[in-house]
Amino acid sequence: MPEFEALYRANVAVVTAYFARRSADPQTVADLTSDSFVQAITSFATFDPRKGTPRAWVLGIARRIYAAHCQAHSRQRSKVERLAGRRELAPDEVGELIDRIDAERAGRALVTGLTTLPAADRAVVELVDLAGLQPKEAAQVLGVAPGTLRMRLMRGRARLRKAASPDLAHDISPTSEPEVTT
Repeated sequence: MPEFEALYRANVAVVTAYFARRSADPQTVADLTSDSFVQAITSFATFDPRKGTPRAWVLGIARRIYAAHCQAHSRQRSKVERLAGRRELAPDEVGELIDRIDAERAGRALVTGLTTLPAADRAVVELVDLAGLQPKEAAQVLGVAPGTLRMRLMRGRARLRKAASPDLAHDISPTSEPEVTT
């Protein structure tokens, strides 16, 4: 399945960064990234390039995986339940993920700032400014019209600039990314 391998290689860093902005735990980042690509390979036959780009499709899957993770996490408070069934990471894997998590520190700070935005505006800013999707791709992921997405993006960015501390306001860019823990 060379098509899936190409999709995986082109998007694994984007998906890993998406989860590294949301969690400082290397094991969680690795698990969620893995779960996203397992879901992608099992539903790869349903991917229709006429409906959007492969990156938008994979990030849509990652968003659903993360939402499911958050629901499960909120229901399962016991540490024993959270650790059940996990494969321990090798030291080199932990090191690589710690480096990625450190690289996403500014992004996690921005994601924390995004919590002040309404959910619709927050999702748009995350996909365009943090994940690097084009507005048209983000509109496809969220299932909204491109014009609606552009208005939400402008509104969300304006609210962030107004609420941001002076040093954070200068760091908001498509390549900077914030800190959120699960």
